[in-house]
Amino acid sequence: MEPTREAKAAGGADLAGAAAIGPCAAIPAEHMTFIREVLDRVGDKWSLLLIAVLEPGPLRYTDLQRQIPGISQRMLTLTLRQLHQDGLISRTAYAEVPPRVEYTLTPLGRGLHEIATSLVGWAAAHHDEIRENRARTASAQPRTAART
Repeated sequence: MEPTREAKAAGGADLAGAAAIGPCAAIPAEHMTFIREVLDRVGDKWSLLLIAVLEPGPLRYTDLQRQIPGISQRMLTLTLRQLHQDGLISRTAYAEVPPRVEYTLTPLGRGLHEIATSLVGWAAAHHDEIRENRARTASAQPRTAART
């Protein structure tokens, strides 16, 4: 299969499914699955909030749970494990009685912090507008469905 002219112009992307234009054009097609996985991870319901609250410094599990209302123990544990696995946070266990574990951002996680706080701030600033748009769309859907 011959690559398109646009794919050639985008740096010789000759793999099927490679983007010819746009922000994905510079990314090799063989990297896209992994990039989507990373974006899914950092864009999930809790990761950005955890990254945002860890910026000031190390926090214990219970402190994190207090600072993020609504997160269950299971989701906090799972999200911390995944962020640690990706190298965005570090986990330090202290040999004390009772045991103490602290979580902090790694340099990689600090690089994501500004993006995370910007997104959280944007969502907070536009909360009312988005809520109104959702309500308007939801109220319009039954009428649209009735016409078809």
